[in-house]
Amino acid sequence: MDANTIKSLLKGVDVKWMYLKNVSEIGTGSSNRQDENENGIYPFYVRSKNVLRATNYEFDEKAIIIPGEGGIGEIFHYIDGKYALHQRAYRISPILKELNTKFLFYYMSEAFKKYILSKSVGATSVSIRKPMLEKFSIPLIPLDIQNKIVNILDTFTALTTELTTELTTELNTRLKQYNYYRDKLLSFAEDEIEHKKLGEILVRTKGTKITANEMKKIHKDKAEVKIFAGGKTFAFVDYEDIPLKNINKEPSIIVKSRGIIEFEFYDKPFSHKNEMWSYHSKNKNINIKYIYYYLKNKEKFFQQIGSKMQMPQISISDTDGFVIPIPPLSKQKQIVEILDKFDTLANSIAEGLPREIELRQKQYEYYRNLLLDFPKS
Repeated sequence: MDANTIKSLLKGVDVKWMYLKNVSEIGTGSSNRQDENENGIYPFYVRSKNVLRATNYEFDEKAIIIPGEGGIGEIFHYIDGKYALHQRAYRISPILKELNTKFLFYYMSEAFKKYILSKSVGATSVSIRKPMLEKFSIPLIPLDIQNKIVNILDTFTALTTELTTELTTELNTRLKQYNYYRDKLLSFAEDEIEHKKLGEILVRTKGTKITANEMKKIHKDKAEVKIFAGGKTFAFVDYEDIPLKNINKEPSIIVKSRGIIEFEFYDKPFSHKNEMWSYHSKNKNINIKYIYYYLKNKEKFFQQIGSKMQMPQISISDTDGFVIPIPPLSKQKQIVEILDKFDTLANSIAEGLPREIELRQKQYEYYRNLLLDFPKS
């Protein structure tokens, strides 16, 4: 299937636009969440992507289910059979024999969000009312063409789902392997090697006084100095944008101490917000990257310490007093070399497979758009 084949399929097709209220029955259910029964034999549609189970059913039909609030334009279910329905979810069941319900499902999945946003204030629609649904226009085209479109999209959907499942499984398997070998390399017997407190072997440095808004204002894409804030927030600035004494050029471990508590290794000029701190080594028997990998492997431990606070955070004493096993320098280097290779592999997988999944999804949406793009006049 290609774009020309799709254009040929739709060439000269007669399109009659009709309001949804004129081609279907629209209504809500009468069930509530307390009607859920995980052992129930019927699907129970609520206001989310998850389908629950219920003991009793309310409808036996072909229909499209959408939430009345939350996830509007994002969640669509197709049902053919008996089901229960939440009182804040809508069912749309065609009454025209010239309308294929699955075709309507695909068309609403493609076009309804754009329609409903045009009726809303802001970038999202919080809830919809029945009159809004009733005035949604659908293209009524010959039934045989509807059936062909449904067959094509059913095939695309099955292939995309299968590929996404395989890629996701592959990604999870590779990441588990990486975590297993990293744990093994960084496990030492208590009496096997020397242990020391982090504050005894590394140099701790301060950051610079700056806010997230100030970082945003002075950010320059090609500047040399990176300023770290919490999470994934950062800015690149020129040397003269912050005090020179606050710029660190040593390969360092940056301690993100608030919110999402984590460690990051960086070996180029940098600074960070002053509520964070960083470590580098002046000790010739310490490989700072080895310390980083060890701390990275202990992030959950520090996150548990931080979770005891109202806002998750750790203190300098938590890291300064943390005891680290110090194997011989040659062993530290060996561990770093192996973990660098694993890390590169894991990152390439983590970046490559999700991107592949995204590309397959975009390809699917491209063909769905071509198949369901009809002239309005």
